[in-house]
Amino acid sequence: MLQKDSVKALDSQSARLQSYINSSEKQKSLYKRTLFIVSISQIFGGAGLAAGVTVGALLAQQMLGTDAFAGVPSALLTLGSAGAALLVGRLSQRYGRRTGLTAGFMLGGLGAIGVIIAALLNSVILLFPSLLVYGAGSATNLQARYAGTDLASSKQRAKAVSIAMVFTTFGAVAGPNLVNVMGNFALSIGVPSLAGPFILGAAAYILAGVVLFIMLRPDPLVIARTIQATNQESNNKGQLATTEHTENKRGITVGALSMVLTQMVMVAIMTMTPVHMMHHGHGLGAVGLVIGFHIGAMYLPSLVTGVLVDKLGRTAMAIASGTTLLLAGLIAAFAPGDSMVLMVIALSLLGLGWNFGLISGTALIIDSTETSTRAKTQGTVDVLIALSGAAGGALSGMIVAGSSYSTLSIVGGILSLLLIPVVIWSRGGKK
Repeated sequence: MLQKDSVKALDSQSARLQSYINSSEKQKSLYKRTLFIVSISQIFGGAGLAAGVTVGALLAQQMLGTDAFAGVPSALLTLGSAGAALLVGRLSQRYGRRTGLTAGFMLGGLGAIGVIIAALLNSVILLFPSLLVYGAGSATNLQARYAGTDLASSKQRAKAVSIAMVFTTFGAVAGPNLVNVMGNFALSIGVPSLAGPFILGAAAYILAGVVLFIMLRPDPLVIARTIQATNQESNNKGQLATTEHTENKRGITVGALSMVLTQMVMVAIMTMTPVHMMHHGHGLGAVGLVIGFHIGAMYLPSLVTGVLVDKLGRTAMAIASGTTLLLAGLIAAFAPGDSMVLMVIALSLLGLGWNFGLISGTALIIDSTETSTRAKTQGTVDVLIALSGAAGGALSGMIVAGSSYSTLSIVGGILSLLLIPVVIWSRGGKK
């Protein structure tokens, strides 16, 4: 009886997949539905992401009693996101986006709970592994942008990425501006105030996972792979075309380098900005406001950026990323420490430069891969992005402790200029 039920279930699933293969209208409908579902999850994911970014360095500074290791939480978050990016990519490749993204967000929620317990116990030993696990939410939030592209045409890919990212803005901007509210709430239930945003982070990541688990059916990556396999069977040249496209290593390399450099520069400067501001007399509310503008600039311009990347090209927007990050670094370096306006401008430009680099780099990766290997490649690239962020976060505290925030900002701005020779090299071959 069970075997018959299993066979019926498989037949039903096969018929459902076939219905999408035979109907371009159903494919378009699923593409739009997937973008909608991913966008909802990104609202929650953005709130979870922003919580740790805003107070992670301050929590470590308080528990460790020194600025030298204030960049460690950011490093741990991004290091944890590296491992999670690999895990989410592998799970998505094997079981589909729904399984991979749900698992990643749930891990992020568990990590946030661990941070709260660590703050209650004042335990650095528990804090560090919890931050590692919490990083899974960040990696998943970033990888969710790929889900919307699985059924997108080549002229829609950057726009699809941008639609998913722009909805992150709602949660990402709300998160930092709820720092004081969550801090007061935490105190009211006997939890240290700096752990308050992690209460929001835990709830947000878990809700994002629940939304995807319940609603992301049928799985867009599974449908895309089935469509590609069917097309290959009907075209004798399909296998040759796939091999040629999959082996576009130049496109993958350029896309990865663009995102790696922008991530390193952005994380390094962003990590030490709250500490720099606190040293110049700014309160937690002011820090939350600046980080809110920063994260808003990371995601809110995405709709416009996606259109520009599709119309002007991936390489042009990668150059724009490098120059914008340079300008952000210079303003941050020379702005008076007590100037809220200049700090908002600098961190907003920092977020905008990251936005340009991420969307143009993501589009290059999608252009250069096929559905049969795409999720695995995307996960591997996101590991490199996370590791570069970990390096930026870890080194940022040491540079500031050994020199100054201005030095860190100038070095970051100059480093971003490496994007230009990378782009020039990319023009020497296929895009």
